[in-house]
Amino acid sequence: MGSLRVVVVSGMSGAGRSTALHVLEDLGYFCVDNLPPAMVGGLVDLLDDDPEIRNVGLGIDVRTGAFLSEAAPALDRLAAAGHAVELVFCDCADDVLVRRFSETRRPHALGDGLDLGSAIRLERERIAPLRARATHVLDTTRFSVHDLRRALVERLDRGGKGPGMSVRVVSFGFKYGLPVDADLVFDLRYLPNPHFVPELRPGTGRDPAVRDYVLASDDAQSWLDEIVPVLQSWIPKYAREGKSYLTIAVGCTGGRHRSVAMAEALVARLSTQPPPTVLHRDAERAS
Repeated sequence: MGSLRVVVVSGMSGAGRSTALHVLEDLGYFCVDNLPPAMVGGLVDLLDDDPEIRNVGLGIDVRTGAFLSEAAPALDRLAAAGHAVELVFCDCADDVLVRRFSETRRPHALGDGLDLGSAIRLERERIAPLRARATHVLDTTRFSVHDLRRALVERLDRGGKGPGMSVRVVSFGFKYGLPVDADLVFDLRYLPNPHFVPELRPGTGRDPAVRDYVLASDDAQSWLDEIVPVLQSWIPKYAREGKSYLTIAVGCTGGRHRSVAMAEALVARLSTQPPPTVLHRDAERAS
């Protein structure tokens, strides 16, 4: 029969991959979780004979143990057989993973004899090859369940076949860690900091007074004048390589003032189809 659309869900334990697989089920995918990769080809061949099944969701993660090394070759064989294979990787900051496990009191899959932090680091090491080949990386650090569902549906609806690559600009605070899904990262901590201006400190970079203070800097204008042409040159090249999403991360110390103002200014100047979007990851954290 014709090729199937196979969406593989992987990622860090506690980052939302089980939720992501449930979303696929809600979307009508035939889903199987924690199947040894060596059995994937046989399962897909079997499902391909059913005319009512065209979308398949597979959960593959560290619970497969030693079989995990067989995942990449198994996915390559599916693609070679003509199936449309996508890999969704759910990632999350380590400190948030620790908090989630502590709140739920669930054991980590690699936790036997290891403290939680060591288990997370070991998992990140073992799962790295799958993350490197991911079609979509979802940073769920600050996601609710509903945020994860929206992000997953948006990506699968496009599936790389939309009118153009989606460009997202994310502002963030370095003290809270880098966005794990960032493709390009820019450090703007050298710009004048509104945090040290008492009347500006309570606001964010979206407030006119804070925005004007940041953009009044010669360094801010120089950065925009220099980086926008570079990005306009780079973005089509990323699109030609088949990327569906490009995430540009713009950071300052706390992610509240400078990075927010500069991310807004950058989005206003970029010309892409579809138009770029902006996300302020840390703007609402306490200053």
